[in-house]
Amino acid sequence: MELSLAHPAIKAFVCGSVSGTCSTLLFQPLDLVKTRLQTLQSGVQPGSGRVGMVAVLLSVVRTERLLGLWKGVSPSFARTIPGVGLYFSTYYSLKQHFFQDSRPGAAGAVLLGGGARAVAGIVMLPVTVIKARFECGRYSYGSVTGALRSVCRTEGPAALFSGLVATLLRDVPFSGLYVMFYSQAKASLPIDISTSASAPLANFGCGLLAGVSASLVTQPADVVKTRVQVNSQLRTAEAIRCIYMEHRLQGFFRGAVPRALRRTMIAAMAWTVYEQMMARFGLEP
Repeated sequence: MELSLAHPAIKAFVCGSVSGTCSTLLFQPLDLVKTRLQTLQSGVQPGSGRVGMVAVLLSVVRTERLLGLWKGVSPSFARTIPGVGLYFSTYYSLKQHFFQDSRPGAAGAVLLGGGARAVAGIVMLPVTVIKARFECGRYSYGSVTGALRSVCRTEGPAALFSGLVATLLRDVPFSGLYVMFYSQAKASLPIDISTSASAPLANFGCGLLAGVSASLVTQPADVVKTRVQVNSQLRTAEAIRCIYMEHRLQGFFRGAVPRALRRTMIAAMAWTVYEQMMARFGLEP
């Protein structure tokens, strides 16, 4: 069956998968650096010298060569290709069901973005756990499937859903806030810009603004989520207490710069590509 004849939700899935694949390949190094910064918390003593993003970046290149910055890209793809596709297809379906004849307001945008992310986040959580372990450098998995088997055999299937609460606390608000900020920023664009050939560039700028705002709000939950997923014995409340005892409040913002850069660029690119591809199919994104 030709894609042009497929159901609109399937087209949204394909558009989302393509956009997520492109953005993940480009910005994977930022995700790896973010994960390494956050997992360093458990090995750094209070009062010791601060390890920054550039130091971690240079360390990875020096010890694992340049391609080491793309370590974990396989589980990233295994999560992104179906995960972003599922997110956008769910978002499109929800929007068509609840807002078919009207444009969602701020609250509606939060619910659409958060609902779509909740579905995609729960379904893809096992791959997210494997991805975090690949990137942190503590495990020597040979492949995504091998990692899945190893975790199930040594820790039980429940370990694949470690960090579920922290993941939802991070991703659902981020996506909801992102869609709200993004839609409001787009709505504020002058009509001559939003209908011109430079509209994709303007939309990308709106995505950058939305991404930075949403990233900063949800950064503490991301730190907690990473700590729980690389150490499945920790509960969410225990991880919060450990992070605070080791580094106080600033510990909850470790890795904020690479995460904000990555999440902002990925989200802005994904939404821009998604909207352009949906427009090619003659659909309202």
